[in-house]
Parts: sequence; structure tokens; C-alpha cells
Amino acid sequence: MERKMEENMRDVDAGSEAGGEDALVGNVSKLMVTPPGYTGVPRKGHLVFDACFESGNLGRVDYISEFEFDLFIRPDTCNPRFRVWFNFTVENVRETQRVIFNIVNFSKTKSLYRDGMSPVVKSTSRPKWQRLPTKNVYYYRCPDHRRNYVMSFAFCFDREDDVYQFAYCYPYTYTRLQHYLDSLERRNLDYLQREQLGLSVQQRRLDLLTITSPAQQNPEKVKKLVVLTARVHPGESPASFICQGVIDFLVSQHPVAQTLRDHVIFKIVPMLNPDGVYLGNYRCSLMGFDLNRHWQEPSPWAHPTLHAVKQLIVQLSQDPVGLEFYIDVHAHSTMMNGFMYGNVFEEEERVQRQAVFPRLLCQNAPDFSFSNTSFNRDVVKAGTGRRFLGGLLDDTSYCYTLEVSFYSYMAAGSTSPVPYTEDTYMKLGRNVARTFLDYYRHNNFIDDNKLQIPNHINSMEVLSQGRQGNGNGNGRTSGSERGAERKNQSITGEY
Repeated sequence: MERKMEENMRDVDAGSEAGGEDALVGNVSKLMVTPPGYTGVPRKGHLVFDACFESGNLGRVDYISEFEFDLFIRPDTCNPRFRVWFNFTVENVRETQRVIFNIVNFSKTKSLYRDGMSPVVKSTSRPKWQRLPTKNVYYYRCPDHRRNYVMSFAFCFDREDDVYQFAYCYPYTYTRLQHYLDSLERRNLDYLQREQLGLSVQQRRLDLLTITSPAQQNPEKVKKLVVLTARVHPGESPASFICQGVIDFLVSQHPVAQTLRDHVIFKIVPMLNPDGVYLGNYRCSLMGFDLNRHWQEPSPWAHPTLHAVKQLIVQLSQDPVGLEFYIDVHAHSTMMNGFMYGNVFEEEERVQRQAVFPRLLCQNAPDFSFSNTSFNRDVVKAGTGRRFLGGLLDDTSYCYTLEVSFYSYMAAGSTSPVPYTEDTYMKLGRNVARTFLDYYRHNNFIDDNKLQIPNHINSMEVLSQGRQGNGNGNGRTSGSERGAERKNQSITGEY
């Protein structure tokens, strides 16, 4: 057993601090880390690290002392440049065992860790993700690691039989998406269609949802067309929560959702890079491509999911209905709030029209910042969906990147940031969906006089609602949920 542990240590130690080619050997797998030279029987407190699971990422562990461990992010597959996302488990802990974990090889220097962000944690007995206390997290230049930036966090394990999981942000896996889409399909909604638009390099589904009222209900009605995509960058998991919030609302029985389905065709690709998500990459696909820089000439064999989505959008742009909106959802590692990027135009009238949707969203969503929203034509962004499609589509179309902070938002009148949760990410998605009604009322495409929406429902009601489509959309917290919250409060890892 000792020899096997030594072999495991040698395998993992093959990685390099700079994230070079040797670091691509993969994730640690049930790696027990013991003191150097230790030859006895493994004991409680000899931590076992694992990242060999879906969306997992941890490439190497160095024992520094009984209380301290250096952790190395595994670079994106076939691309050593990107080292940000981590997601791993720790077990075989000793009760009250105190540790410091140092994540030492981030590829970015700017980070929300400077502004109070902290990793998320859960355990087998407390399965709800929580953020670690900010006071236990430190982000600094480290002389022991060539003055690279290191994120250290202190943690105290409190239950010996628990397996603890730590991650950069709330994970949203490919399998979770498949379960969610399967559950939607089982509802047999006549206004929802799911189809397989294509397959990834590793043969994972590229799903396309179409949400709109059946044509036979009103065959004469002209509809607008909206396309939304998410997770082209696999480590940006908040994008999936926003996307699910959009979908949950649009398939709900809310009067606003019903009106939108009668007037708009929504085409949604919830996960553009399923291989990267599954593999635990931050930025790239299986083959090491940042797909959001390849919209101009996507390859059907190297970028099959992007190729399929581009073909779809080109086809939709030639449809008589015309594509009016394209929104690509991302998460941002250095900014607060939700905000948008748009394109730059010469015509002032078009510039003003493009600002309408983000202004309306700002009114509906307290976490969305119009002041952070910007319109640019950066050369480095030329291959992105927003930039490429902005040039492809006609001047009646709008292309945006919707960004949301990995960490928090500043509410109006507040002086301290409010950390995002899975639910508040989804709430932003619901408010994005709701804003389409305001937009189409603003430009008179939807007639206020013909709206079948009760007077007591106003534009802010969506903010206070619970998740749509799960049978509990009243925004109240059930007794069992309150109990679960109390149960989760003790996982803070107070040092």
C-alpha cells in the first residue's frame, strides 16, 4: 500500500507550477497525502483528495506541513494557458482538523478574490453550496511561488464521516442539464420543443430548445425571434443558472410568460461547450480551443457545436421572420453585478435603440448595472459571437454578451456587496425573460390594450417570485427548506 501511495504521489507531482505540458496528466484520483517519509498505516487526518468526477479539477497536491497544502489547478485540456476553475473533494478528515489550502497557479492576476470573493463548499451531510467566510480567504503575491498570486483559505473540518467538496463557483454540470431538460420534456408542453442540434467531439448532446405558442393557435400572427446561448466558456457556471432561470420563466404559467410565447419564438442553446464543462475546463473545449474566438470560421470537426449553432443562426437570419436578438451568457471574474457588452455603430439612432434593452433590464433587475454596460469594438473580441453576429445580421438586430459576476452585486443604496447564490443567478434569468415583454411593449409590437395580464401584476413582481416551473413559484420558504438552511449553517469551516 505504501508503494502504491508513493506511486500516486509521483504521478501527481509530474505537474508543473507554470501549468506546462506535464500538468496535463489529469486530475488527482483518491490521492492520500501523507507526511514525507511516513511509512506507517494511513490514519484519520491523512487527507484524501479527488477530482476524478464530472467538472472536477485538481492537478496536484503538495504537502507543506500537517496544517498546510499547496494545490495546483489542472490546466484546460490541450491548453496550458488557462488555470482558474477548481472543483475537488477532501475526505478521511479528522474532526476539528484545521488546514490551510493554497491554490498557487492561477493563470489570472486580477480576481474578485481581491474584493471579498471566497470559494464555495458543501459536504455529504450538508449538500447545499455555501460560500466560505471572507475573513478566512487571502489573495496575495507569494514569494515562494515566483511572486505569483496565491489564494489561500483556512478551513476547519467538523464531521469525520463527511466528504467535503470545494469549488471556484457553484458547479452546473452537463449531467445536471440533461436531467433538467429530461424533466422538461416529460411535461409534454405543447409550447416547448427539444431537439439535438448536433454532437460534441466526445459525442455529447448539443441541445436546442424552442419555446413559443403552437402556430395553429394563431397562424396569422407575426412573431419576433430571440436566440440565447450559454456556457461557451465551460468554467462560467453562473451562465447556466441564468439560462435555467430564463427557461423556467418562459415555460411557466405566469401571464407575462404566456404573452411572450404568443408573440416571440425563443431558441435557446443552454450548453455550447458540453465537453469543456464535463472535463472541468475553465475556458476551452476538449481540443484546447476558446470557442468564443472561432465564430468567423468554425470547423465542423474541431468546433462541431459552434459550427452547428452558427449554421442555425445564419439560417434563422435568412428567415422572413428575421432574428431580432442574440444574447450570449457569460460570467465575469473581475467585475460586480450583471451587465452587458454591445457593439459600436456609426448611426446614432441605432446606438440609442441598442441601449433600450439593457436600460429596461436595469429597471427590472436590482443586480443589473447599466453603468457597467459598455459598447465596444475591441480587436481581441473580433471572433466572439456578439461581434461576429453583429456584423452578419441586419441593422434591426441586436447582439449582446450578458455578463454576471462570479461573486456579487451592489444593490442600490448599499455599501457592501451581496454575494450571488444559485437562486439569485436564476432570478436574474427570470428578469431577463421578463424584460422582453417591456421591450416589445416599448416599441408597440405588443399592444398594451390586448394584454391578458391582470392589473395587479407589475414589472417588478418577477423579482420576488420563486423558481418557475417547479410547482413552488410563490417565493415562500417551506418548513423543510428552513430546516435544510439551518442544517447548512455549520459548514462555514470556522478556523
